[in-house]
Amino acid sequence: MDDGRNCNGRAVKEAENQNPTVCKRCKELYTAVSNSPSSCRFHPSFFVCRRHDDQKRYYELGPDDPPYAAKFYDCCGAEDPAAPGCNTSFHISYDDE
Repeated sequence: MDDGRNCNGRAVKEAENQNPTVCKRCKELYTAVSNSPSSCRFHPSFFVCRRHDDQKRYYELGPDDPPYAAKFYDCCGAEDPAAPGCNTSFHISYDDE
């Protein structure tokens, strides 16, 4: 016997799968249907500033810092803050916490 709940439940589930969500890591919009193991490109570490002569000390660059102070992603070494992510995975919603 079909009392309409299955159809309505299916419609609600399909609507949830089509609502775009913002990814917590890459900030791209995605849907549950389009989310795959390689959908999200991100850096798992921070963009850091580190002196070459002191590899263990992190700091914010100041106006008197020498030109050899390096800025890069700690995970992969990319020096451009806009570099594409070095890891891929599923997108993660802000609601997934």
